[in-house]
Amino acid sequence: MSMSPEPTYQHGTASRTGVLLINLGTPDAPTKQALRPYLKEFLSNSRVIEIPPWVWWLILNGIILNIRPKKSAEKYALVWTPEGSPLKVHTERQTKLLSELLGQRTQSPLLVEYAMSIGNPSIAEIMNRMKKQGCQRILVLPLYPQYAASSTAAALDGVFAQLGKMRNAPAIRTIKHYHDHPGYIAALAKNISDHWAETGRPNKLVMSFHGVPRFTLDKGDPYHCECQKTGRLLAEALGLDTNQYQICFQSRFGRTEWLRPYTAEILKQLGQENTKRLDIVCPGFVSDCLETLEEIAIEGRAIFIQAGGGEFNYISCLNERNEWIQTLADIALDNLQGWLDQEQSEEEMQQSRQLSLGMGALE
Repeated sequence: MSMSPEPTYQHGTASRTGVLLINLGTPDAPTKQALRPYLKEFLSNSRVIEIPPWVWWLILNGIILNIRPKKSAEKYALVWTPEGSPLKVHTERQTKLLSELLGQRTQSPLLVEYAMSIGNPSIAEIMNRMKKQGCQRILVLPLYPQYAASSTAAALDGVFAQLGKMRNAPAIRTIKHYHDHPGYIAALAKNISDHWAETGRPNKLVMSFHGVPRFTLDKGDPYHCECQKTGRLLAEALGLDTNQYQICFQSRFGRTEWLRPYTAEILKQLGQENTKRLDIVCPGFVSDCLETLEEIAIEGRAIFIQAGGGEFNYISCLNERNEWIQTLADIALDNLQGWLDQEQSEEEMQQSRQLSLGMGALE
């Protein structure tokens, strides 16, 4: 494997610590032309599609990439904003707010960046940028509260693949999950409680998590269990009985069985039961995106109402809520312990540079 060229090194250069947020990704535009390479990259990942590669190659290139880009582009167009993709917009804002907050809570000059597992900005691009800015230590914080091989592990694959191309690789720490972090649960509960303070409580609260194939649970993926724990802790924080909420899974793809119950089926069932009011939230997504704004807020609403349901309310993701940014900072600082003590002050860096000059190292 060829190594990437190292940035020019100068004695006395500040050694920095960075925090890298990673989200799934988004196409560059809501068009068929932009969706095709995005979907190809996403659906070519063996963490996402776990079937024999040669079989999947034929299906992907012969069928899916000739049909799905146009349909997906139409869906993205429904939620696209003047600023761009909702997922990218929220991730950029979260990164900025986290950087500002960490700047207030620590004296260390932390560099906070974000990258996407699929699409732009890529993990490779951002890791190289962080290295050029002096990052010798990087904390990787995937924006997936619940661990799944197809999301969290896929993001970490991208990080370690880039490390494999670096001659002088930075130290890396990774965060696996925070599905039961008290701050995360409290932020979710506050978000829902604030909504209820204005509108009153529903007959049923639906918690919809992104789905994964059922066989991943059988193979040892903890995702299903972590979603269940998040849902249980959130219900407890809201004071809900078991008959007042429902955990389910959305975004099924293909014909194989996925984690059940399916969100679409639950919404249809609750509609047929003439549920007067249903509120739905997506705790596994920390930023609103296609899967929440189109699949749930638009398609989900239609399923529920057409089946005979009454009022349907989609509760937004955590996005830039203060409680969530505070929790992100708590998680980051908990995992940065020991590293921040290694930061050099400006005075120490100047002394180091002068010493190197005196020894002729910079001549």
